[in-house]
Amino acid sequence: MARNGGPIVLDADSSWLDGFAAKRGTRHLCAFSRGKDAIAAFLVARARSIDLTCVHMHVVPGLEFVAESLAKLERALGVKIIDVPHPSLLRMLKNCTFQPPERVNLIDDLRLKVPTYSQVYADARKLTGAPAGCLVASGVRAADSIVRRISFVKHGAVRAKTETFYPVWNFNKAATLDVIKRAGVELPVDYAWFGRSFDGIDARFLVPLKQHAPRDYQRVLEVFPLAELEVFRHGLSRS
Repeated sequence: MARNGGPIVLDADSSWLDGFAAKRGTRHLCAFSRGKDAIAAFLVARARSIDLTCVHMHVVPGLEFVAESLAKLERALGVKIIDVPHPSLLRMLKNCTFQPPERVNLIDDLRLKVPTYSQVYADARKLTGAPAGCLVASGVRAADSIVRRISFVKHGAVRAKTETFYPVWNFNKAATLDVIKRAGVELPVDYAWFGRSFDGIDARFLVPLKQHAPRDYQRVLEVFPLAELEVFRHGLSRS
């Protein structure tokens, strides 16, 4: 396992989780984006007898393809996935992102408060009965970028200050996908449409969504009516 200043070895060795569980307990939360890294983190932790309660944060409420993939993953993993609003959703609404003028006063009157991630997970602990001191498993990996690699060298794979640990920190992409394949879990349709899990309302997501899931695209426009301008700008940039 990486320690402060120690070397980074992408060996996909998860044996360190045994010591983690002995010290920190076996019940924790999982930041579950429905992405490959989050799925792999869940599977690797479970293989080490760590029981993770999955918390998914939606950036747009009521999308059918998201609900369908959550249901499939619940069946495949044999767990209940908690679905809550993403702080970014409330932040975008508070900032009137893609909102028409007639909604501005209404939104201002709501005095929306944007929770921190710590607050979201604190509420999730209360909601699920998870231990107060449990940590949040994240699928972030050292191989993702040089910045993340440096972060693991400096801070390690268990971070009490941020209440986070990283079950697949030392996995490369091939090892991550292999864990998922061996478990017989199918990646969400997001990967066919966007090449990654859905986590925003920019053109990378809206253009394929309009093509593949028009009802969900219309749902995005119900919440963010002027988001269609993003698709329009994308079309202009390609013309």
